[in-house]
Amino acid sequence: MRTNIITAQINRSLSISTGRPPSIEFPPCSVIRNAMRVVCLDLEGVLVPEIWINVARVTEVAELTLTTRDIPDYHELMQTRLTILDKHGITLPMITSVIASIKPLEGATCFLASLRERTQVIILSDTFEEFAQPLMRQLDWPTLFCNSLIVNGDGKITGYQLRQENGKREAVRALSTMNLTVFAAGDSWNDLTMIQEARKGAFFCPPASMVEAYPEIPVCNNYAELSAFLLGSEA
Repeated sequence: MRTNIITAQINRSLSISTGRPPSIEFPPCSVIRNAMRVVCLDLEGVLVPEIWINVARVTEVAELTLTTRDIPDYHELMQTRLTILDKHGITLPMITSVIASIKPLEGATCFLASLRERTQVIILSDTFEEFAQPLMRQLDWPTLFCNSLIVNGDGKITGYQLRQENGKREAVRALSTMNLTVFAAGDSWNDLTMIQEARKGAFFCPPASMVEAYPEIPVCNNYAELSAFLLGSEA
């Protein structure tokens, strides 16, 4: 009898402190509404300048200006880059010295800081962790998913390791399975599947060829438009 009295008192206390009966049953995740929003952004071309274009400018190797805007197939592009680096003797330390001088795009730091105050943000990039640290420091260390380089003892880049094949799309797909509402934006062909996989996606200052090929995808031409899109309605 004493145990039953104590149990009843505990249950009443729980009900008072939580505002609901302690035995309440929550609905399964599949029927919960207003899921947490996560924004997935590309890095280069959205928040910082294209790394390889800056390397091409400093090293005066014009072939390195090629990006996914020029060669959509990432593996083909990277094999082309590795061949060019080997041909001209360009090493990882030479590249990282260039990256150290790169600043975020004008307005990018304020845009990202404001966005992170309002929602969760993940940077999905095809860059490499060996490149990213000085850029992430300037952006106040947002979460970054990217790839890795294979480098020998002399600093020569001999290969690369993808985090996952089609990693941007797969990251958005995985986040969606966690009952997260994913919005995404990017500027180039390697962002396309991420944008298409998201609940809502947009191009940010894309090349004309992408707009022509996918006229149904919204286009944002500045950070004010992009912020309004990413924080807007899910409909």
